[in-house]
Amino acid sequence: MTPVNNVLGGECINLSVKSNMHHISSTPFGSRQVTAGLIQALEAAEAAAPLPHVNKWEVFRQLCTARHAYNLSDRDLTVLNALLSFHQGNSLGDNASLVVFPSNRALAERAHGMAESTLRRHVAALVQAGVIVRRDSPNGKRYAHKDRSGEVMRAFGFDLRPLLTRAGEFASNAAEAEAAADRIKALRTDVTLLKRDALKFALYGQEEGLSGDWDGALADLMEVHKTMRRKLVATELEEMAAVASEILSRVTAWLFIETDNMSGSDDDIERPFQNSNKEPSDSELCLEKQEGEGQGSDEPVQVDSCQLPLALIVKACPDLLPYADGEIRDWHSFVRAAQFVRGMMGISPSGYHEASQAMGPERAAVVTACILQRISEINSPGGYLRSLARKAQEGQFSEGPMVMALLNGAQS
Repeated sequence: MTPVNNVLGGECINLSVKSNMHHISSTPFGSRQVTAGLIQALEAAEAAAPLPHVNKWEVFRQLCTARHAYNLSDRDLTVLNALLSFHQGNSLGDNASLVVFPSNRALAERAHGMAESTLRRHVAALVQAGVIVRRDSPNGKRYAHKDRSGEVMRAFGFDLRPLLTRAGEFASNAAEAEAAADRIKALRTDVTLLKRDALKFALYGQEEGLSGDWDGALADLMEVHKTMRRKLVATELEEMAAVASEILSRVTAWLFIETDNMSGSDDDIERPFQNSNKEPSDSELCLEKQEGEGQGSDEPVQVDSCQLPLALIVKACPDLLPYADGEIRDWHSFVRAAQFVRGMMGISPSGYHEASQAMGPERAAVVTACILQRISEINSPGGYLRSLARKAQEGQFSEGPMVMALLNGAQS
């Protein structure tokens, strides 16, 4: 019986029943010690399979979905994907051994050029999770024995049988993970809708001078917004939904008490929802001053913010997107979204108007979006915007570095 050391290209050898005459290694080679986890993994690997055959790629997809339950990273799963590629066929069967024995070089190539030291670390994570089992040879190398007819009698490498015996467990955990993800998505949607309704009602009440602590409600909404920027678990999202619901109840109570006392027709009540400030039309956007225009006058020369592509600015300021009426495709919708969200940030109408006068409506909207993106780091958004507006009047401010800093931070 001749040992074959990595000459079969790392193919999986399905050992016949004849292999049962030989002892199968269960302990690791070298200084690695036997642990309780190893004993559990061996028990799982040698347990009876619930199904005679499973599709290996379906099991892999389920394990990817349930990876957090097994403390597996994306890179761990990349190595598992590479190991599965050395197994011939799409099914893992209970009537054969499932040992793959690729060389480190072959395995690293299929793991997208992963360094061998990194590879060993991720293999150890798969073993620790009980996803694969080591079947080490006497010298620690991975290879197979053949008989005189060329039939493989024994192989040393990584045993994939836990994927077969634990397939039902992986499927169950994957279903739980999908249900949890759906729950998270639904809760985030609820909070977003509650926050939007509360914000619009509060801005209406504030701008129309109705009685109510509108500034306090807007400040509370900003705290909700800051918290929602984090990755929250379901219980935390439920708390945020309760907070947002309480704020909405508060502002609607103030609003409807006031509107019940208002007189006039339905048209009179509907009219205040229209913004008294003329919105910049599409034809007014992206128009630069002609050379020499504005010289000799006291009015500040406005530099057009379209020097930066809108798509780049939207990419740098994604927190503005939930407050837009649909997708932001032009400067008009971008400016409207910034005007809408400024109240929640504590920026007064007069402060925003001053910034628009000093910078131009587009540049003021860009700066507002940048402040929103860094709202947790800014104590007074309204005061900060006024300060930048004064610098813009003196020709000492450009919003370009703010945008680029946000882009660089998102990419780091």
